[in-house]
Amino acid sequence: MDDDIPYLLLTPGPLTTSRTVRRAMLQDWCTWDDDYHALVEEIRRRIASIATDRDDFTVVPMQGSGTFSVEAAIGTLVPEAGRLLVASNGAYGRRIVQIAERLGIDCVELAHPETEPVAADRVSDALRRDPGLSHVAVVHCETTTGMLNDVTAVGGAVETRGRTLIVDAMSSFGGLPFTLEGIRADALVSSANKCISGVPGFGFVVVRRALLEGCEGRSRSLSLDLFDQWRTMEQEAGKWRFTSPTHTVRAFLQALRELEAEGGVAARHARYVENQRRLVEGLEAIGFCTLLPRAHQSPFITAFVHPADPGFRFSELYAALKRRRFVIYPGKVSDADTFRVGTIGHVFPEDIDELVDAFAGAVREIGVRLP
Repeated sequence: MDDDIPYLLLTPGPLTTSRTVRRAMLQDWCTWDDDYHALVEEIRRRIASIATDRDDFTVVPMQGSGTFSVEAAIGTLVPEAGRLLVASNGAYGRRIVQIAERLGIDCVELAHPETEPVAADRVSDALRRDPGLSHVAVVHCETTTGMLNDVTAVGGAVETRGRTLIVDAMSSFGGLPFTLEGIRADALVSSANKCISGVPGFGFVVVRRALLEGCEGRSRSLSLDLFDQWRTMEQEAGKWRFTSPTHTVRAFLQALRELEAEGGVAARHARYVENQRRLVEGLEAIGFCTLLPRAHQSPFITAFVHPADPGFRFSELYAALKRRRFVIYPGKVSDADTFRVGTIGHVFPEDIDELVDAFAGAVREIGVRLP
C-alpha cells in the first residue's frame, strides 16, 4: 500500500489508483488546445484497440459518471419507434429501465433473480414472442452481487433474432478479455474509474460506426447527445462539445499506458482473479460466506452475507477495517443483508492478504461470532 494514501479502496469504483495516475493530474490543460486534443485521440485509439479487432467501431467519451454514458447510449441509439428489452438481474439493470422510462422509451424488463445469471434462452424467447422489440440491453458484471452474466450467449441470441445489443460493461471492460465482435454487441459502455484504474469524471461508449451514423437528431437530451459528441470529435480531432474533465482525461491516459505496461487486459485479468481468489479463500477461512456460487462470480467485486450473529453491525465492521486502512462497500441486494469487497484498481495479492488479516482483527475487535 502506498504510504501517501490514507486507506485502500476495496470498492467497485472509484478505486485506489497508482501514484503515477494521480501525479498525471498535476498539470492543467486547455480544452481548445491541440496538444490536449491529441491526448483525447490517443485515448480513443487505445480504447478501440482493447474493445475490438475491427475498424468499424468508434469511441465516444462522455462527461459525467458511467450512468451518464449509459443514458447517452440508450437515449441516442434507440429510435422513437424502437422498443427496448432490458434483461436485468440487479440494481444496474433496473437503472437502465429507469433511464428508458424517464426518456419516454417503450421498455420491457425481463427480470431475473439477483442471484441467478441472465438466461440467453429467456432473452431469445422474449424476442421471438415480441417482434416489436428492436434493442436489448444487459449488464455484463452486475455489481449489485458481483454476478458475471454470459453476455456472449446473450449476444448470440440477440444476433440470431436480428436485434441490436447494448452492453453495460462498466465493471468488466479492461479487466476481462473480450471483444465486441466476440460477444456480438453493437455498443458497449464503460467508465474511466473501473478496471482500467483511472479516476472519476467521464465514461465512454464504443459503438458500431454505421449504427451511430443514423442517429442524428435522435437524442432525447442536449448534453447527452452521443451523435453530436461523436461528430464534434470526428470533425475537430478530439474536441469535446462542452467543457471536458481535463485532469481526469490525462489521468486516464496514464492508466491506459500502465495497463499496456502490465501486459494488457490478460495480465490485468489474471491479477484480479488472484486477488479475488485470495479474498474469498481468506474470508471463508475466517467464517464468512459468499452470496454467489463461484461459477457465477466475477473477479471484480464479491458480495458476502452478513454473519448470523444478531449483534453484527456492518457500520462497526466498516469502521474497524477503516482504522486498519481498508474501505469496503455496503450491500445492495434486495432480499439479503450483504457487504461487498472489490478486488480491482491498484490492488495486488499482497494487499488482499493484509486485508484478510485486517478482517480477522476487526472481527475480534467488534466481538462478532462466526461459524
